[in-house]
Amino acid sequence: MGGKRAMAREDTAQAATIGLPADCRMAAQAALLGELLGALDAPATALDGRAVERVDTAALQLLTLFRREAAARGRAVTWLGASETLRDAAVVLGLTQALDLPASPA
Repeated sequence: MGGKRAMAREDTAQAATIGLPADCRMAAQAALLGELLGALDAPATALDGRAVERVDTAALQLLTLFRREAAARGRAVTWLGASETLRDAAVVLGLTQALDLPASPA
């Protein structure tokens, strides 16, 4: 995880960018949760899932809950891109629409 981890948060004009880690499974959820909670205060958040190589149901549930909470607060959430792994897992769990994932990697 350490140096290879692609998680970063950047505030630019009050927008947040969150890069999802390559290993986006249960062990990464505490750090990811902190990033997502902080982003709820921003008017917009861009999620970058291009580096995701491993993902589990817990991560997809967390991202789905984040999108729902952001929408309830009137916050915009967009994707900079999503890896094939992330998209495939969302399809299997029926969460592609809830996550509003891009159709192909960006």
